[in-house]
Amino acid sequence: MKKLVILLFFLSLGFQINAQNKQWTLKECVVHALSNNISIKQSTLNIDLTEIDKSDAIGNFLPTINAGPTISKNTGLSFNPVTNQPETITALNLSGGINVGYTIFDGLRNFRQVQRAEISKLASQYRLVKMRDDIALFVANGYLQVLLNKANLDVIEIQNAVTLEQIDRVNELVAAGVLPKGDLLEIKATDAREKQSIAVQENLVRISLISLAQLLLVKDYETFDIEDEGFDLVDPGISANPVDEIIGVAKENRTEVKIAEKNVELASKDLQIAKGGFYPTLSAFFGYNTRFTDLDEEVFFTQLYLNDGINYGLSLNIPVLNGFGVRNNVRRNKINVKSREYELEQAELDLESNIYQAYVDAQGARKAYEASLASLESQELAYQYAKDRFDVGLTNSFDFSQSKLRYDNALIDVNRGKYDYIFKIKVLELYFGVPAMELKF
Repeated sequence: MKKLVILLFFLSLGFQINAQNKQWTLKECVVHALSNNISIKQSTLNIDLTEIDKSDAIGNFLPTINAGPTISKNTGLSFNPVTNQPETITALNLSGGINVGYTIFDGLRNFRQVQRAEISKLASQYRLVKMRDDIALFVANGYLQVLLNKANLDVIEIQNAVTLEQIDRVNELVAAGVLPKGDLLEIKATDAREKQSIAVQENLVRISLISLAQLLLVKDYETFDIEDEGFDLVDPGISANPVDEIIGVAKENRTEVKIAEKNVELASKDLQIAKGGFYPTLSAFFGYNTRFTDLDEEVFFTQLYLNDGINYGLSLNIPVLNGFGVRNNVRRNKINVKSREYELEQAELDLESNIYQAYVDAQGARKAYEASLASLESQELAYQYAKDRFDVGLTNSFDFSQSKLRYDNALIDVNRGKYDYIFKIKVLELYFGVPAMELKF
């Protein structure tokens, strides 16, 4: 038994260590964010509210039924309910009834309220989809920023390792009298500068990890880390399609336009509901009531039977003059419809403009990335040439450090260009209708 307890303890400890050392993939980050984001949860609650609004609208088609008893005790001068004469009495009175009402016609307002609730639910669902897309994009951007900072840190650390090797080499050349001591001081200054850059870059990595953890609502900042996924292949993807094709697909699938369309439908439905106020309202009613008093010698149930009564009928309410309330409400809703139509037009223009901008950005990012690769190739050759000459004492440490610095910057530019290009491709994919959970990296 003791051995079993010890085994379980170490298994539990190993599980905790693995949990703490967990490295998140991009997909895991996106899934976690979409499952835990507070704004998404609130938007989901809004959909639940639209279901309640729909239930309210359907409930308007049902009759209203109300029942209730009244009990009282009177002392003093009052009407005797048995003789219907004023007397000084003390009496216990009990009355009760049930009333049923039903709206037969109300200008179709109830029917249109149900339609409005359906449209409102769709609009809320589209808003939720847009929010999920936006958050997925935020997470992807934060994730790629961490990868960029880590990649730049690797560049600086690798180059600093080269610098440390060069310090040993320069020491030998200075000792042999091949190079002046100033070259050794120069290369040591380069080492100090690189170590400072490493510290700054490590801080950037830490800050970007914390920012991503906060976006994911992960509270354990200290152990949070991501998996260094290799995004070496940059696929042009959607950006290879004609921009007109991307715009056409986006207009059919993007929720920005769909939300604006549903807002127009909601405004139109509100206008129809407002116009229903011009029509008369026809209602039916039915009522049953009875009473009991202790002044009557009849027993309780006999009194209830003898004293009961019913009433029923129809009620027609014709609007004649209401201080221009209905008329002005209709006018307000007409203005609201026109406003929503303008918003739809603007949403379509904004979508087209945003796609053009995203398309141009992706094309520009691709060209910048390709240019950075060409620059890196030339800088690498120049750096290798300078390194070979420096190793044999044919160039001074300052010229070598400058060549190395240009090579380091070229590596960093390639990293920046690659991840910037990847992100802009993801933006285009979302516009093309690729679901947030299906973005390919």
